[in-house]
This record gives sequence, C-alpha cells and structure tokens, in this order.
Amino acid sequence: MSQEALPNALAGVADVTISPHAAASVFTAAEQICLILDQSGGPNVSEEAKGLVVDLAGGTFDDPAIPVDRTRTSWCYARLAADGTGCILASQGSLLYSFVHHIIEGLPVDTEAALREGITVYPTFEMLRPLFDSVLTQVGRTHYGFDEEAHIERIARSGFTHVEINGMASAHPQEPGVRTEFYRQFYTYCAGFNHFVDSSLTRGIYDYSYLEANLNRAKRLARIGLDYGLKPGMLMFEPRAMPEEFFQRYPTLRGARVDHPFRSHLPRYTLAQDHPASRQHYREVVMRLMDAIPELSYFSFWTNDSGAGFEHTASLYVGRNGGPYLIREWRSHEKIAVTAGKSAVRWLRLIRDTAAEVNPDFEVNLRIEPFKVEHDTIIDGMGDGVTVEAPSLMVRGYDLPYHHPKYPEFTSIAGTVFHDYMDDKEKEVLDRWRGMGFEPKLNFSTSSSFNFEPLIGTPFPGLLYRKLKAFENLTVKHASAFGGLLDTESAPYCPNPDLLRAIQYNPSASLETMLTRIATEMVGTKDAAALVEGWNLVEDGLSWFPVVPLYMNFGFVWYRLWTRPFIPNLEAPSFDERHYYERFMVTLHNNPNNVDLGKDVLFELITQDAAIMMTKAFDENALPRLEKAISAIEAMGNTCEGENFDAFDDLLDRARVLQCWARTLRSVVAWVAAMYQHQAATTDAERAKHYAFLQDAIDKDLDNTRNLIDLLETTQHDLIVVSGDTETPFVYGENLIEQLHNKIALTEKYRNVDPYIDPDIMWRI
Repeated sequence: MSQEALPNALAGVADVTISPHAAASVFTAAEQICLILDQSGGPNVSEEAKGLVVDLAGGTFDDPAIPVDRTRTSWCYARLAADGTGCILASQGSLLYSFVHHIIEGLPVDTEAALREGITVYPTFEMLRPLFDSVLTQVGRTHYGFDEEAHIERIARSGFTHVEINGMASAHPQEPGVRTEFYRQFYTYCAGFNHFVDSSLTRGIYDYSYLEANLNRAKRLARIGLDYGLKPGMLMFEPRAMPEEFFQRYPTLRGARVDHPFRSHLPRYTLAQDHPASRQHYREVVMRLMDAIPELSYFSFWTNDSGAGFEHTASLYVGRNGGPYLIREWRSHEKIAVTAGKSAVRWLRLIRDTAAEVNPDFEVNLRIEPFKVEHDTIIDGMGDGVTVEAPSLMVRGYDLPYHHPKYPEFTSIAGTVFHDYMDDKEKEVLDRWRGMGFEPKLNFSTSSSFNFEPLIGTPFPGLLYRKLKAFENLTVKHASAFGGLLDTESAPYCPNPDLLRAIQYNPSASLETMLTRIATEMVGTKDAAALVEGWNLVEDGLSWFPVVPLYMNFGFVWYRLWTRPFIPNLEAPSFDERHYYERFMVTLHNNPNNVDLGKDVLFELITQDAAIMMTKAFDENALPRLEKAISAIEAMGNTCEGENFDAFDDLLDRARVLQCWARTLRSVVAWVAAMYQHQAATTDAERAKHYAFLQDAIDKDLDNTRNLIDLLETTQHDLIVVSGDTETPFVYGENLIEQLHNKIALTEKYRNVDPYIDPDIMWRI
C-alpha cells in the first residue's frame, strides 16, 4: 500500500493518551494511532490529558462542551491542534476504531484544516453489521489460510458496528441422518442453539466436546470483536429441528415437520414451540449463551428453511403442520395464519425477554420473507426489541418489486449487487413501522457472497455506492451486509470495504472523490486514476450479467458448475466417473438437476425462452465488456510504476476469474437453450442445428476450463474460496484443478453422445 496519501493531520502528535479506565476498544484505537506514528511504546495510560487523548462518551477525557448532539445514538468528534494536542471521541466503541482510520486514510483534503478547530461526524448508519459472514462463521469458514483476527480487524476498520460469531469449530455439523440423504449438511451454517449449549431436556443429545468446541470458538470471536468495540451477535436458523432421538424421549413435544421432502429421507421436527417444556428449554439455552457471552447483543433468525420453521405457518415445505397445542380442528386458513403468526411472535418475545435479563438492549431480528400469509400478524407483534430484516420493506413473501437495471424482464434481484436503487414507496413503510416502535434492518450486498460465489474481491463500487446512497436517502439507520466482506486479507486492493467506511463517515462526497482517495491510498497519485478505471471497467462487465436463478449465487458451487461436464447426456458417464464431483454435490439420486440444468428438485429454474435470452445477454453484452476490461487492465499493469504492479496484476486476475465464472454460466444457459430446443424440434434439420449449437457451447466451455486451470496454476493471488480442511458441499477443495482436468477428460469422451434428459428421474427408488 502506498503511504504518500497519508494526511498531515497527525504530523504534530507526540503523545497519545488514554485513561486507565478506558474500554478495550479505546486502547485498540489509540494503539493504532501509535503504530501509524511509529511510536512503539504504545499510548500513555494516565488520568492526565497529554497530547492527543482518545476516549468514549462519558469517559475520563470526554468534554461535555464539545459540539455534538448527544441525543443522537451515533457520533464521532475529532480535534487536532497544530501543536499535537487534541482529542478523538466517539459515542461507542464500535465507531472509534473505524473513525480513527477515517482520519488517517479517508479524511477529505478540504476538511483537514477544519480538523484543527474540531469536526463532528454523525455516521450514516447507527448499525452496520455483517449478515451471514461467509468466511468467518458460515459456509466458507474452512477457507485455507484464513486469519479470523485479521478479518475481524478489517470488519472494524470498514465501519461495521457488529460482528457475527456463531460459526462451528468443525467443517460439518454433528447432526444425525441416513446414508441416502443430504439434508444434515444444511445444518453447517447459521448454527442454532443446540450446537452451542444444551438444556435439561437436551443434555446428552449432542457430544459435550462438540458443544464446547463450538461455544469456545464463538467466545473467542466475541472477545476479538470486543477489542475493536464490535458488538457480537448470532445468525441462526431457528426454531431448528431436534434429532429423532429426542422425540423418542419426549414424543409429546413433537412440533412442525420442517425438512424438505425432496432433499431429506428422514422427517425432521421442531419442538412444539408453545408447550411449557419447550419454552423452558429455550429459556435455558438462551441463558446459557448469555452466561457464556454476556456481551451478546442480538439474535437474527432465519426460518422455514434448512431444518427450521414455526408451527402451522404456510411456507413450511410440507405445508401447514405442527403439534396439537396450537390449532383446533376445523379452523379456517385465515384463522390458522393469525394463530401461527401470534405463536411465532410469542417465541421471538420469549427469546428477547430472556436475553434482556442480561443485556437490556438485546434485540431479536426475524427474516420476514417466508411469511407471506402471516406477514401482517407478525408485523403487528413487532417492537420493544423485536424487529424484522429484509432486502426491501415492501416484501410480501418472496415477491419483491425490483427488476434488473439492464434487463427489466429479470426480477428476483432484491438484496443482490444488481439491486442498486430503492423505490420511493419504501419510505412509507419505514415511517409506518417506526411509528409502531421498531427499526427494521435492510440488507445489501458488498461482496461476491450470494452473487458470484466462490470468488473473492470482485469490485463493484458504483453499484454499492448507489445502493447505500439510496438507503441514506430513505433515512435507513440499520443496514446489514449480506454475506459479509469475504476474505479481505486475500483481496487487499478491493475498494468495497474502504468505500463502506467512506459512506459511513463522509456520505456527501461523490463516488469519484471516494474512489480516488481509496486508490491513492493503495497505489499513490500517479496510478490512482488507472486503478479506479479498472474497477469501473470490471463493474461495467458484471453489471450486464443476466440473473441466472440459483446458479448466480450459492448454487454455482452447490451444483459443481466448474467441475461437472456439460455434455448432451449428463448421465452418460458411469457412476464411478461422475463420483468425483457428485460426492459433494447438493443433490440426491433422483434430483432432476442431475440430468437437467434447467431444473432443481420441483423447481423450474430456467425456461427455454429465458435460456435463449440469457445466452444472448452474455454473448452480446457481458462478456465483450469483460474482455475489454481485461485488455485495459493488462495494459495498465504494463505502464504502472514498480511496486504498484501488484495492484493491477491482482485486479487483472480477479477480472480473469470473473470472466471464467461468467463463461461457465453462459455454458449452463446455452446447454439449456440447446437441449430444450433439440427436444422440441420436429425435423432433423432443426435437431441438427441445435446439436451443432450445443457442440459449439461445449468447445467454448472446454476452452474456458483450460483458461481457468492456467489461471489457478499461475496466479500469485487468492481468487476463490477453497477449503483447507475438506471439500464440502458449499466449498471447493484443494483438488479443484485435478477435478477440472477430470471434467475435460469426461467432456471429450462423451461430448458426441445422443442428447437425452430422463423425464422420469424423480421417480427413481
């Protein structure tokens, strides 16, 4: 990183002082200043103000006379006189560390002089947290070489206020199942209560060593976060299913069936959530977590998926169902919806009120999308520490009023990188919900997670900037970065994390101003403009990607798109030949996706017309722009100065791997277009035409696979999430290159077989 952009604000500081009563986050921020100033002794610890003092509101060095509005939840203040005296203060520890970095790295030039008199900053978002932090706590946590402490430091530096801590210590959950099914693997993310603590009801169901290992990791992540002032929280799928062994002990506590019948061969049930024994169980597990980590500040609950759900809600996979304690016979659909919704709210309130006995400010958040029918009842029950989260406040089930900016015919973009605007009607809902006493959380994307998995460090600063400015215009106070930052240590030149902090502390600046400052900090003045241009060119290419359902996000890895061959009959290779990629694929033996890339279980992912349109979008819009970006960035790297070459080489490789990723998606939609048209053809000439198109797509995919192998074998950069432990259904393993060679061999062996999709695969025993 270049240091020529370092501001002169700290030049005269000789002493940095903190109070002996200061919180750990104050010491961390002051120590960072000392490191920048090359003061190896660290800050002075004294009751006497000397030099630059660092503190929190209400601390020893807080001055009630400083010009801040103390009725506001979040504020920061800094004054640095020419003689090296002054203060840096914040309303809370979670802001102090990132505010120090804003002063050091991001302060606009025209405010450096004002800093001598004192500046007050009110952060754009009172709460800014990772949600589903892929590499720290969720599916990518086995990424090789991952440094959890460095990752949490980057979270703090980027302006976040919270940290997510409930990631398992092992690669796989200790969850029973049967050999022929896949479902237990869904318990590996958003780990629930039972994977950290037990109760008097569940004692002995899970190994004590397993629970302790998971809890110890959560405690460790919390401690690291607290050093930076980050408030720890947990994202869980709850109420989550209990193992069948539990219901053999307590059959009357069997609640809703929550598994997906097409992915699970073992029915799974939650507790009957309103039963007094169940409520006592939840009180116990919450209290045990709070006893272990009293600083816990929130639980965020996703449900009605991945082995979790509320009784008698309409979106359970097997339909409304549950135990006998909630619904009377002969109730109407509408009355059941109200009863189920009120029961869900009672459960949320139980969790919140129990946790609030330890932390009065504790909050419980519910992902609201699954509850289309129960929506109004649940919303009416919000408030007093219970709230909802969603990518849009106009959500009603999964129906969202947002369309792809480049392709209006594509919907289902809410919360993705393409969702860079907010409808004006959102404000009406926001004001109404605030009037009801709760502050909703809105999701946005800041990384490849849920967008371009398994890539790392993909830049899209313009899309991110527009989305967060739209949030600011709506006066959104609480924002959640869906997927987190991914592995920031692997992508030091990605602008997205620094852009987050810039928007948090200086939202009035233009995007160009922010990016120029960020790039200058990375590569210096001479090459900054070129680096910004490179980021923008990559974003221009990806902004023209069509939305390919499921495959655009986690489905890319789930269904092993990089390693399975795209041939006219996906089952032409023998079981043994396919096993290298199928063994970790999120599928069962009778999933239509095994033979048809346009389908998954009972879902139709891609129609023939959509496949044709998507293929054209890649060929005419997205891929030519990416090719242009790659050529331009390569030329930039050849002309940049010395040590800055790595920044352009890094960006070049990320553009190249994004190109490989996009070409693979192009192969998927081209396969669907060719195969479906071949099936529908009525003449030999038509069939020959579509077969020839498929063969051309196979040629392109083989070329793309060879390019990917070459890139992965030669790059000096960490481009994708790869497991250093074991390959999992959600993460490729270190044998990825070997599997890519297997794909090429199988493709060449079976590329000329007759096209065939088994229409009856789902009926296989």
